[in-house]
Amino acid sequence: MRIHLTSVFVDDQEKAMRFYTDVLGFVKKNDVPLGEARWLTVVSPEHPEGTELLLEPSGHPAVQPYTSALVQDGIPAASFAVDDVHAEFDRLHGLGVRFTQEPLAMGTVTTAVFDDTCGNLIQIVHTR
Repeated sequence: MRIHLTSVFVDDQEKAMRFYTDVLGFVKKNDVPLGEARWLTVVSPEHPEGTELLLEPSGHPAVQPYTSALVQDGIPAASFAVDDVHAEFDRLHGLGVRFTQEPLAMGTVTTAVFDDTCGNLIQIVHTR
């Protein structure tokens, strides 16, 4: 068994697609119209057949209180592995990404947390 798909709720799918591809560097995998929304997924360019991230519309009434509570408490909605948190922090910060936690070493793990502009906090992590 392996993880095939996971999702983050986004307040604007088009804005999310631009951020996740143009800024973070993911690649669009699926873009299927479903009425007002889309089945919109991205993947890592390093693993195009790997786990897909669904940029899921946040229209359900339970989503806004849930995501707002996570952001208010500083809890990331997702965690992405990177080779070097400090280098990725510098790259993203240079592109105007707002971080809520700068790189922080905790034992064998270094993390940083940023705002994805679509209603979520996202963690980047490197494990030594």
